[in-house]
Formats: sequence, C-alpha cells, structure tokens
Amino acid sequence: MDSHTLYMQRALELAEFGRGKVSPNPMVGCVIVHQDKIIGEGYHQQYGKAHAEVNAVYAVRNQELLSESTVYVTLEPCAHFGKTPPCAKLLVEKKVKRVIIAAFDSNPLVGGKGIQILKDAGIEVETGLLEKKARIQNKRFFTQIEMKRPYVILKWAQTADGFVAREDFSSKWITNASSRQLVHKWRAEEDAIMVGKNTAKYDDPALNVRDWVGKNPLRLVIDSKLELSNSLKLFDEAVPTICFNTLKSEVRGTLEYVKLNSGFQIKDILEQLYQRNIQSVLVEGGSYLLNKFLASELWDEARVFTSRNKFGSGIAAPFPPTPVSESIEILEDTLRIYHHV
Repeated sequence: MDSHTLYMQRALELAEFGRGKVSPNPMVGCVIVHQDKIIGEGYHQQYGKAHAEVNAVYAVRNQELLSESTVYVTLEPCAHFGKTPPCAKLLVEKKVKRVIIAAFDSNPLVGGKGIQILKDAGIEVETGLLEKKARIQNKRFFTQIEMKRPYVILKWAQTADGFVAREDFSSKWITNASSRQLVHKWRAEEDAIMVGKNTAKYDDPALNVRDWVGKNPLRLVIDSKLELSNSLKLFDEAVPTICFNTLKSEVRGTLEYVKLNSGFQIKDILEQLYQRNIQSVLVEGGSYLLNKFLASELWDEARVFTSRNKFGSGIAAPFPPTPVSESIEILEDTLRIYHHV
C-alpha cells in the first residue's frame, strides 16, 4: 500500500469516530502531511461543531508548514456557510499546497464548488482515492442526498425454525445478551427507530439505548387508527417520538402525532422523514411492517439474527430476497447481513 493510500485510510479511520454524532452531516476525517510526516489530523466530532479540516488545520503546531503540505480529506471540503464557515476557504487562506479528496460531495450546496474554490486558488487537487470506501462509510448521507429518503436498515431476530414470535405475539428472548447489546449499539448510530402497532402493543418496547453509550434515536410507531394504549413506554415522552396515523396531527411535549392520508404507503412515511432531515432509520419490526418494506423495495440493508432456539410454531420470519453479504457468529447466534442492490 503506497503512502497516499495509507494517509487516506487514516483519514477514514478518523472519520469513523463521528459515527452517531454528526448526522445529518457526513462523517469526515482529515490528515495533513508534510515531508511524509503527519503534522495534523482531525475529524468532524459533533453536529454544529468544527469540521474535520478545521480540527486538522489547527492541530498543526507550526502553521507555516501548511503552505508546503498535502491535505487528505475523505469528502470534498464544504463551500457554503452552514453551522460553520466553508472549509474550502480555510484551506485557501492557509495556502495549502495540495488537497487529495476521497469522494465528491453530491450535496447541491457543495457539489464541486469546494473543489473549484481550491483550484481557482492554485491549489493542486486530486480526487477518487479510496472513493468506494468513503461512499460506503457515508452511505446514509449519500442515500439521503441522492435518493431523497433515509437509509433503511431492517432488523429482526428469528428462531432456528424460522419464527419471529410465538402465536400470541410474544418473542422474548430469541437471541442472547451479546446480540441484544449489539442492537443497542446500532440504535445509538441511527437517527430513528421504527416499529409497527403489534410490536408496540405486545412487546411494549422502550426503543432507547440502554446497553450502550450513545444518543437515543427518534422513536417512530405506526398506529393507523390510534388503537394503542397511552400507557405504553413509547408514549412516555421520555424520548422524542412520532406516531404516524390517519386521524390527527397533534404535538404533546416530545410526542408528535402525524396524520397521513388513508391508504398511505411506506414511501409516504419515508418522505415525511426526509422532510425532517432524518438520515437513517432502523426498522425493528414486526413481521408485517418488515414485509411491507421488503415488498416496497424501499430498504438498503437487513440484519438478521438466527438463534438456536425453536418455537415449533408462531409468526413466520420475513425472507430477504437477496443473497447473504456477510455472516457473523455471536456466541450461539448467527448474524446475517443482506444488502439490497
């Protein structure tokens, strides 16, 4: 692996530290190199705070070296004023020698403008180094920008004989404690988490982050006719929650009821989330809702736990229509990951 690739790989590693903290911004890492030595590095740490390039630039002790340095950044430097000033202009002000960029930013507010600012200032610019890795890392950001909907992850646990719940809808516990802890890590990484009416009714989930350190996702529940009890944990106003229905729009504390048209589809819910700048949603069930997403083909990834437990009968698990991308053993459970092409 050549030195350019190593430095960009380091920038990607730095970007990863922002996972779950910067949405709806992308995760970005930046490394500054002078005479084959890293003199500054940084990443976007928190939404609304300094971007990766800013943190990397001001990590350089001798600012005079910047004019002779190469900047490696995982995403095109921004060219617009948002929560912070444009990073492209900072690099121009510091008169850096060269900027190597992994991925083009398809956000119309940037979309080549950052690159053009750098080139107009006489800075050497190269693009496309580890571009595929950079796009995969920010698949939520790129899905929202390019497909105008959140990145959708389907998650369920099933028994060895293919059931997600017993006939009375009870399902605790199919998987082991390690698998359940992993799910809490996932919750902390996504913007929102969604369940259908039956899962809310029979499982009474809190849908928060308990077995991991991180933020709680926005909770989403679909209850068309508002038949769920207000005593459920989802309606305790402990975490911002949206209830999609066909009867009323109303806000009560952190609980919001959003009225949709009768006969609404999955795409209508995703449109609502897109308008709210929700970049990703983890769909945790139940079987009916998961199958709706699969049938609509409005999903990107499915994460399926299979345990050694058996129910003998019950509610059948969905069936992902794509080949397994990855298989991971978690003690006695197997996690299979599917990607929708």
